[in-house]
Amino acid sequence: VQLQASGGGLVQVGGSLRLSCAASGRAVSTYTMAWFRQAPGREREFVAAISWNGGNSIYTDSVKGRFTISRDNAKDMMNLQMNSLKPEDTAVYYCAAKDSMALTTRMYTYWGRGTLVTVSS
Repeated sequence: VQLQASGGGLVQVGGSLRLSCAASGRAVSTYTMAWFRQAPGREREFVAAISWNGGNSIYTDSVKGRFTISRDNAKDMMNLQMNSLKPEDTAVYYCAAKDSMALTTRMYTYWGRGTLVTVSS
């Protein structure tokens, strides 16, 4: 499975961005997928995850109410709509996938190259 994240960029505080993750090499329609991020000088952290059918999703507390994760299995795509962005959201964002239905565990098998999100004040 190959994952490719896109959609990052520079945005002002309060703005919005939509990240996308395209999967190839194998259908991921039965995979749990997630977004992680890594800010400069910090460890990678979990952002959000979505179940294989999109029916369930979880978020880290700091993005609840601002970010929305979604997926389109027909296109092997996952998205992250980010609204009301804050400077602390600045990070490289990575998409990940695993052949497991365990939504809350943080171990993922497949990782994409990240896309940089910079929120300027």
